[in-house]
Amino acid sequence: MPSDKLTELGVRKAKPSSKPKKLSDGKGLFLLLHPNGSKYWRLKYRFLGKEKLLSIGVWPNVSLSEARDKRNEAKKLLANGQDPSANKKKQKLGLRESYGNTFGLVTNEWLEMKQKEWKSSYFDDVKRSIEIHLLPDLEKRPIGDINSPEILSVLKKAEAQGKLEAARRLRQKCGAIFSYANLKMYCENNPALNLKGALAAPQKKKFNAISQKELPEFLVKLENYRGEIITKIALKFLILTMARTSEVRFAIWDDLDLENQEPLWRIPEEKMKMKQEHVVPLSRQACELIGEVRRFTRGEKYIFHQANKPNMPMSENTMLMSMYRMGYHSRATVHGLRATMSTLLNEKGHNPDVIEHLLSHNDSNKVRAAYNRAEYLSERRITLQWLADHLDSLKSKAQLKNEMSY
Repeated sequence: MPSDKLTELGVRKAKPSSKPKKLSDGKGLFLLLHPNGSKYWRLKYRFLGKEKLLSIGVWPNVSLSEARDKRNEAKKLLANGQDPSANKKKQKLGLRESYGNTFGLVTNEWLEMKQKEWKSSYFDDVKRSIEIHLLPDLEKRPIGDINSPEILSVLKKAEAQGKLEAARRLRQKCGAIFSYANLKMYCENNPALNLKGALAAPQKKKFNAISQKELPEFLVKLENYRGEIITKIALKFLILTMARTSEVRFAIWDDLDLENQEPLWRIPEEKMKMKQEHVVPLSRQACELIGEVRRFTRGEKYIFHQANKPNMPMSENTMLMSMYRMGYHSRATVHGLRATMSTLLNEKGHNPDVIEHLLSHNDSNKVRAAYNRAEYLSERRITLQWLADHLDSLKSKAQLKNEMSY
């Protein structure tokens, strides 16, 4: 009997129909598609002359290759005269007896694993949130007995306190905990998956932005700023690259490729919000700023370092405080400058897809995202050079207007 008929791409693209349907991979393994879009791995086999069905897991928590491994393990048991379903129940019973199989114990096990992957500050925040909002109600509950309404009632408590974003993140963490429990065979279902859309959506935080009308005046004020010179250059560089504050603060000399005929700033994926490398074409003016900051920098690693600590990146609020000193307290933020530049480019008719890539709002499909990054690189370079030239023009006209008014 032919086997390994399916591909991971085919599984991902498989569309449900009005009735459950099966996609066979061979040797008894098949993917069961439910009308609601859920996809379950099942293994059909015969034991002692009786046809039986073994639940292997839920895609994508269990990949195609993992499902095949589980199928092969079941076949080995059959070859040794053992029933895979009975063996699975025996394993689950042993786990329940040894671990107690409670939400609290499984969560602690999951956190121990994640502690090795996450930054300590993020890990501490997640652990604290779970301890405050989830464990009081769920800690002692057998994880296999917890259902969707029970989780929802817990999350609704956080929502009732106005913690909409916290409730959303807790739902995600619940889903991850149950996925882990499913893979470890502590439970079979993931009740958190059914809760997507069941919570109130948090309002996106709006950052005060400088209007197009105010932009020329801001550019003049920035040019005349008498504060720390490295902070002034950092703000200018941020505007010309449309980068995030953190990306500018943690920029290092090794990220720059200035010897290229078309200079680039390569931001590694670990510094990016979307966890994908972001390549920024540098305009002529941006390169001039890098040359200027070289005259003032005293650090060997960070381009924009702290005034008194050249080996430390610029502090989080340094650029924001400089804007406050220019008179923009409660009127504008550093992050809002990205919105100002985006609005300007959109109003001037630039390609919206190019603008989204300049803002590093990456596609969730990594293959397509990588293709688009390469495809739009030349357009992004043209757009950023246009932006730099246009801002120079706005600033020059505003300066001339000020001089004529005296």
